[in-house]
Amino acid sequence: MAEIGMKKETRVAYGETLVELGAKNEKIVVMDADLSGSTKTGMFKKAYPDRFYNAGIAEGNMVGVAAGLAASGYTVFVSSFAMFASGRAFEQIRNTVAYPKLNVKVCASHAGITVGPDGATHQCLEDIGIMRTIPHMTIINPADAVEARLALIAAAEHDGPVYMRFGRSAVPVVFDADTYQFEIGKGVELRMGSDVTIIASGITVEMALKAADMLAAEGISARVVNMATIKPIDRDIIVKAAKETGAIVTAEEHNIIGGLGSAVAEVVCETVPVPVRRVGVKDKFGRSGNIPELLSHYKLTPEEIVLQAKAAIEQKKG
Repeated sequence: MAEIGMKKETRVAYGETLVELGAKNEKIVVMDADLSGSTKTGMFKKAYPDRFYNAGIAEGNMVGVAAGLAASGYTVFVSSFAMFASGRAFEQIRNTVAYPKLNVKVCASHAGITVGPDGATHQCLEDIGIMRTIPHMTIINPADAVEARLALIAAAEHDGPVYMRFGRSAVPVVFDADTYQFEIGKGVELRMGSDVTIIASGITVEMALKAADMLAAEGISARVVNMATIKPIDRDIIVKAAKETGAIVTAEEHNIIGGLGSAVAEVVCETVPVPVRRVGVKDKFGRSGNIPELLSHYKLTPEEIVLQAKAAIEQKKG
């Protein structure tokens, strides 16, 4: 079991949880696009070889077959790298899965710049934006291995398509496996605060908590919200934060266009207009490098969240 502070890949939690789900439900089927070693669906293949299908390097075909299985009463988890799952299979996800609202769960690994040396072609920073435009689609971006497991269990029970995002690299466990609760469509307030709210998802949740500590050392009270479900976004927790703190910073390992920052800004603009500052990749492609260097280069750091929090506070004063 993952314990707070230890590091574990969310993709590993995905593989382990698939086996757990498969033991409870014989109607669960897993498909992969020839990447089962990397996506960790190989764990399910080993446990339930008769319910695992390798579609080869043919993501669109994989999703089409998955739609057929789902229409026949199965819950199908399809896996590939985020770049291929959201990019190559977009039309099939839209037309054969989301339009008829089938139980296909698109589970995309190796998302974001933390893919590292794989570089621009594989560092998908657009997938959440792509999937957000599809009606009926639920989007989940877990922060750690604990949340990944709980989110997968929720996704398996959810009626309709789901897009889930997992990372390649090991990330610190943030949540207590014995007490943490996950619910689709609900953000979680991890820390109370009155001066500014930091809304984060994925690997930036830990950064947000560190930033809140840094701000507290300077006498600034920062609320921290984990927004694992990007769609449907938790409008209530955003509106509450806007009203009570008057300034918001979003943080995400994704292009600031189309992702969490855009989703939060849309809610704020329509309800309680307050300053919103977005920490994320500024409409750029990724590049090769080691992970710490890339996070620093693209300013995905607690220090950048602190800077933007202070800027948001100054904006609301003005």
